[in-house]
Amino acid sequence: MTLDEYLGIGTTTVLGSYLFEAEAIKEFARKYDPQPFHTDEEAAKRSVFGGLCASGWHTAAVWMKLNLAHRGPEWDGPGPAPEFGPSPGFKNLKWLKPVYAGETVTFTRIGLDHRPLASRPGWRIMTLHSEGFDSTGDKVIEFDSAVLVKAG
Repeated sequence: MTLDEYLGIGTTTVLGSYLFEAEAIKEFARKYDPQPFHTDEEAAKRSVFGGLCASGWHTAAVWMKLNLAHRGPEWDGPGPAPEFGPSPGFKNLKWLKPVYAGETVTFTRIGLDHRPLASRPGWRIMTLHSEGFDSTGDKVIEFDSAVLVKAG
C-alpha cells in the first residue's frame, strides 16, 4: 500500500449518513447556535426557511464525527502507520441548502494531495474536499480543509 492509497488521494470516501432529528437539531442549536429557526418549530415555520432546520455548524460537526470514525484502511505499507494530527483550518465553507428535521445527509471526502512540511520534518500536510448530500442527492454542504499527517 502506498501513502496515496492510504490517504485516499483521488478517491471519494463515503463517511456515512446521519439523520437530523428535530430534538437533536434543537439540542445542538440551544448550545451552539440558538437562532429561532434552529430551536423553535413554530418560529421556524414563520422564518425564511419555513420549518425547523439544522445549524450549518451542526452539519459540519457531524461531518467531523463521521470523518474521525472513518480514518481509512489498515496500514500495510512500509514503516510505521501514518498518524493524523491537528487541522490548520478550512476554507470555502458553503451551506448550500437547508437541512430540515427528518432529513438524512450522506457525507464524503476526497483526498486532493499531500506535501512535506519543511518546518516540521516527518510531517506532511494533506488537503481534502468534503461534501454532504441530502436524500434527493442535492449538495447541502461543502468545504476544503487540511490536516497534518506524520508519515515517515
